[in-house]
Amino acid sequence: MELKNDILNEELKIINIGTSTFKTDLDFQKVEAVQYDWRPPAGGNIELINALDFLNDKEDVEQANQETIKVIKDAHAFLVDIDQAIKVIPGMHSKLILHAGPPVKWHNMCGPVKGAIIGALMYEGLADTHEDAEIMAGSGEIEFAPAHEYDAVGPMAGIISPSMPVHVVENRTNGNKAYCTVNEGLGKVLRFGANSKDVIDRLKWIEQKFAPVLKEALSLSNGIDLKSITSQALHMGDECHNRNKASTSLFYREIIDYFLQTDRDKQELREVTEFIKGNDHYFLNLSMPACKSALDAAHGIKYSTIVTAMARNGVEFGIKVSGLDKGQWFTAPANFVKGMFFPGYSEDDAAPDLGDSTIAETMGIGGFAMGASPAIVQFVGGEVQDAINYSEQMYEITAGENSNFSIPALNFRGGAFGIDIRKVIDTNILPVINTGMAHKEAGVGQVGAGIVHPPVACFEKAISEFVNVYKGDKDE
Repeated sequence: MELKNDILNEELKIINIGTSTFKTDLDFQKVEAVQYDWRPPAGGNIELINALDFLNDKEDVEQANQETIKVIKDAHAFLVDIDQAIKVIPGMHSKLILHAGPPVKWHNMCGPVKGAIIGALMYEGLADTHEDAEIMAGSGEIEFAPAHEYDAVGPMAGIISPSMPVHVVENRTNGNKAYCTVNEGLGKVLRFGANSKDVIDRLKWIEQKFAPVLKEALSLSNGIDLKSITSQALHMGDECHNRNKASTSLFYREIIDYFLQTDRDKQELREVTEFIKGNDHYFLNLSMPACKSALDAAHGIKYSTIVTAMARNGVEFGIKVSGLDKGQWFTAPANFVKGMFFPGYSEDDAAPDLGDSTIAETMGIGGFAMGASPAIVQFVGGEVQDAINYSEQMYEITAGENSNFSIPALNFRGGAFGIDIRKVIDTNILPVINTGMAHKEAGVGQVGAGIVHPPVACFEKAISEFVNVYKGDKDE
């Protein structure tokens, strides 16, 4: 190869790979240079690299992943009913309390989850005082289980007790259902671990006043199309996890006529409609089961490396993978959220990452769709360009683009969806999640919001297990 004799006299276009020290020196000399942040696949871990080689060589994996994302994309969620959890959630019983995230025992639970469980036991009439409820919770008399294992999801602490009304969401494409409680609003609420009398009274009002009216209204409808609302809301500034102003407004528009068709008196209807109107986060508890119903339908596809659940309980973060056993969680210690704190609070006050609402990101909305929601940066921190960058980066770790949930700021490109554990390990890029922060002590409530990522160990464990399960198979 013949080198140009005058190369040293030409203007250089330098790409620096590796340590940024050289780039700093070039900047000092006013030489144009670009820093390329490169890391070896799987962080250089030989075992994980071998796992990637094994999975990338299997034709069945790519075919399975395309099948999985088709099921997710084609799912069509409708709100069809609301009723008490014990009446509609399969397997629910009078001494069962569901919580967010992977399994966790009472003595290991974080403050907000313990506080919410204490409130739930008092709400159910199983305990008269906080002290009695705490004793009962630790006695073994109460069974605890992840909501995810009962076709349900819950924000933050995610507590679902037998008498609580839950939205019933049906995926009409696949015929499966998912469940979620009614969003209480902001302030001191059960999902953040609050359990005072006013919190319990609000829950009782939801059960005894709000839910019966909504149930009657829904019976007059053919179901409320949640997929359509989500799609529209992404074009109106929501990302449908931490910003639900547009989606709640769209839901209000859809349900209001059915409320007016009921025989309820004017004052009762006014209270019920004002509750939705005054709660911008109402749609979160519809968006979550809508996502859950789609992802559950996509679980159990052989060879699929697509993530079908991400959830956290304030102690551990857990994921599930379509091609592996549905009851199998891959967990690691939950990270702390980085972001903006309410006045008077700091990182020292926050509990670790908490809640099932990461089902939004698993679906490809929430943090993945922040580029559609410039206003979200006022809540979680950063700049508008950061939100767009997050959405663009997620294409690198996903199997497809969902044209149903397009992002205007990306020229209406379909949002990234179908988190592939292979790509997460290969690129060293972790899913982005925007979320609220709960105080580490029960009863205080929300202290801020920000950005968090899952621990990489969840994906490392999942890909290792995937190889163990399929290493004896031959491509068919």
